[in-house]
Parts: sequence; C-alpha cells; structure tokens
Amino acid sequence: MTDSSFALTPEQWQQLTAARQAYTDAVSTYYDETLQQVTQRVCASGDIGKADIGALLMWKRLRADTPWAAELMALPDADVRRTTAAAVNAARDTTVNRRAAAQAGRAALAPLPGFRTGDALASAVLTAAAPHRMAIYDRRAHSALHALGVPLSHAPGRYSRYIETIDQLLATAPAPIRDWAPRDMDTALYWLSKTTSAQQHSTNLISPH
Repeated sequence: MTDSSFALTPEQWQQLTAARQAYTDAVSTYYDETLQQVTQRVCASGDIGKADIGALLMWKRLRADTPWAAELMALPDADVRRTTAAAVNAARDTTVNRRAAAQAGRAALAPLPGFRTGDALASAVLTAAAPHRMAIYDRRAHSALHALGVPLSHAPGRYSRYIETIDQLLATAPAPIRDWAPRDMDTALYWLSKTTSAQQHSTNLISPH
C-alpha cells in the first residue's frame, strides 16, 4: 500500500532524474570499487570482519579517530563476524519486506561499537550485504527527502523507515524511476541535496547583507 504523502510532483520526479544522471556523470566509475569488493567478500563468507568495516568507513569518508573505532579494533574479529553474520542474514531475508529486513539487520548490528547510534556506517554494511535490497543512508539523502516534502524523523528505527520511504517513492514513481534499485534512489537523493546546498551557498554569497 502506498502513502499519498509520497506522491511527488512531476517537477520533483524530474529533479530526481536529473540528480541521478548528474551523479553518474560526475562521480568516477571506480568510486564504488571498494563497496563492490566488500560485497563480493560478504557473498563468499556471509559475514563482515573488521578489515572490511574499515574499508567501508573509508568509502563513506567517515572519521576513524574516535573512541568507538578503538573499541571495535579491540574486539576479536571472530566476534565481529558473528554479529555481522546475523545482520547479513537479516538483510537478505526475502521472506519479509525490505523495511522489516532493514529493521532486523540494523538491530543485529547495534551491539557493535560504532553501530549503536547513527545509520551511515550501518547502512553501508547492510548495503554490502544485500546490495539489491538495501540503500545507503546519509544526512544529505535525509535533507533531500525533507526538501521534497517527504517526512522522515530521527526517532529510533530511522533506517528501516528510510528504506520504507525509498520503497514507497519507487512504488509511486513514473517510468523509468520505478525501475531503479534502492541504491539508485539514494544516490539521486544524495546528489540532489549536494547540488541544492551548493546553489543555496552560491546565492548567499552574492546576496546583499
């Protein structure tokens, strides 16, 4: 069932289409190599160790000089893999819808340092685990949803609601957007917010004070 609050205007769908194309044009085709390599290893092993979490941290351009990073490094890799294996299985569970899979996968990661709060790194792990089902969450994508008038609160359970939001956007989208993967939508949202922020900054620079 779709929600009328997710029905965008033709102009907004066009903005998303243009943002997705602009992202494809601007970002190197090699940028996602790290994510793809982690995905291949997860496919073979069914879990994600500390080395690949570090790779995803770099790919997401997140900071590693944090207390949680030291806590994570102090854990045995086998323990980390047991925890991430549960998240991988949850994200891949096709007996439930994507929101439920995202919710279970995010909950499975919660005991690990770095995954107790925030969804950026957790979304990268879950997307590596199930690249055709999950999507990357970041503040820019969240901001783009807000700009489009699509509600997404910061309350607990945000990642699963984010996945549901993407699903509902795709369900109400015109062609060819309705055939996008969730990852296509998250990159469109990311680039839409990035370009909107740049335009606003440029306007502020030239506006009289």
